[in-house]
Amino acid sequence: MKKSVRLFIKGNLQSMFFEQFIKQSAERIGVRGYFRKLEDGRVEIFIEGNSDKVDEMSSLCKKGTQHTQIRGIEERDERFQDFKDFKVMRL
Repeated sequence: MKKSVRLFIKGNLQSMFFEQFIKQSAERIGVRGYFRKLEDGRVEIFIEGNSDKVDEMSSLCKKGTQHTQIRGIEERDERFQDFKDFKVMRL
């Protein structure tokens, strides 16, 4: 079953390490979507794929790395958009 979620994460994310962690994890798990930093300091992560893989990736995003200090997470179910890969987007 296909699933899509959008996460908004705020906190002290050690941006380059967190970005690399998310991209590498997405590729390893086999989900698609994107990662981008927002102007308000939050990070937006869109994940889609098989339901169990999306759930696994979502859990990793919420946990972060050993240097991540997450202060807030918002998660929304989204419409499946059929991304072809996982990208890091720049503003």
